[in-house]
Amino acid sequence: MATLDSSTEWRRLAELYGRMADGELLALARKQSELTDVAQDALANEMRFRKLKLQPDAPPEPLEPPKPKRELDPAYEEERKLVLIKTVWSLADALQLQQLLDRAGIPFFMGPEMATGVEAVTSNFVNGVDVKIMNVGVPWALQALQYYEPANEPESERVEEPDEIPVRCPRCHSTEIVFDTLIGEEPHTEKDSPQQFEWTCDACGHRWKDDGIVGEKP
Repeated sequence: MATLDSSTEWRRLAELYGRMADGELLALARKQSELTDVAQDALANEMRFRKLKLQPDAPPEPLEPPKPKRELDPAYEEERKLVLIKTVWSLADALQLQQLLDRAGIPFFMGPEMATGVEAVTSNFVNGVDVKIMNVGVPWALQALQYYEPANEPESERVEEPDEIPVRCPRCHSTEIVFDTLIGEEPHTEKDSPQQFEWTCDACGHRWKDDGIVGEKP
């Protein structure tokens, strides 16, 4: 009885495969492991009759080796580190500081939302909003902040400001700076030459002059 059933099934499948297109047979042959033994035999017979051969699958394209992670220069990472440059306590002060930093071409980030413009700040200025810049921009920010005149800054913050913005070498950005001398007398009129301050970097030996604000010696 089992043999009779197998023969009947073979003939049924042979007729079915005989009506199928070549492409359909080839597609079925790729899944022949899912077929019964009778179905595999009937399929093989039909493919021999049509002289169809199942081509081996193309080998998968070799995967590209993972690119090694680029290690950043520690000096570069140090330059990109964000440092606190100022805390603003009102919208007016924030706009004033933004204008100075924009004019100096210094990117900045305000508040925990890291806003790049005052209009995007959602924090309450009454509680103070920190303004951060990349370490590399500190020397230029020091120059820009000479013209910053906050109207709503607590007295305690004014006292602590010098510690927040250390003098840095414009060449290597080190804080190991030595104040050498003050050049020129204090100007009395707009026509007088401005005073200049001479600095030396203990880290790299660079010497330069500027007209920045001099506080305690570094």
